[in-house]
Amino acid sequence: MSADWDDFFRSLENWRKNLCAEDPSVTTVAENYRRDPWAVLVSTILSLRTKDEVTLLASERLLKKAPSPLELHTKKEETIAKLIYPVGFYHNKAASLKKIAFILLKQYNGKVPASMDALLALPGVGRKTANLVLSEAFALDGLCVDIHVHRITNRLGFLNSKNPYETEMILREILPIKYWKRINYLLVLYGQKLCRPISPFCSRCVISKHCARNGVERSR
Repeated sequence: MSADWDDFFRSLENWRKNLCAEDPSVTTVAENYRRDPWAVLVSTILSLRTKDEVTLLASERLLKKAPSPLELHTKKEETIAKLIYPVGFYHNKAASLKKIAFILLKQYNGKVPASMDALLALPGVGRKTANLVLSEAFALDGLCVDIHVHRITNRLGFLNSKNPYETEMILREILPIKYWKRINYLLVLYGQKLCRPISPFCSRCVISKHCARNGVERSR
């Protein structure tokens, strides 16, 4: 179905404003650390499968002790794990961050690269993480697609795709660039609060006029 993107995002932004929702943790860290790419990369990795409040505290603890790849590289993996606990999969993330710091020092003079391919080559970095780093740290046109964005855009009928990667590629063609940075946060929040996978609150939906309700099992 054809999308009126301006009206769609206006409705979501007004809903978010009325909800008084705070910015996501990665955006907050980016602002607090003046868009420092290392801080953004660290917080993005920590944020995966972790609540925002936990991500914020863990990011602050780690970045205080390791404000650059060089400082983190000197720390033991167990120390990193203790600093970021209780983020999800903290042992795995500690190992990835340790490896990333080494790669950045060896290949990029201790700097985070502003390249999708280079970011994806780093341990533990997927497309969502890479896109967030590009948009939040380098002000580039990153388009983050997680399971919420994938699910909701398919439910709405804006596209028909099999996985988040396919959804991202389609959205890059049909979604105006000015909305690339906002779609992930808005739809993640909307997916958590209203447009749930099963039994969504369709009666309270602020974007119902845009929705084809594809695959809706039961609504409230």
